[in-house]
Amino acid sequence: MHQAHYDTLPTEQRQRCKVWTRVMGYHRPVSQFNIGKRGEHRERRHFNEDTVDI
Repeated sequence: MHQAHYDTLPTEQRQRCKVWTRVMGYHRPVSQFNIGKRGEHRERRHFNEDTVDI
């Protein structure tokens, strides 16, 4: 199997990305969460919803 090759940037060229999530009906950057809410965000389980034929 062929493994993808990714080049990584040197540390000095990297920049942080802003992660947003939907909370209580609106979008908010995770960086503005308090320590408890950040912990809850890290514990979230992600899933893909399968389509259902009716």
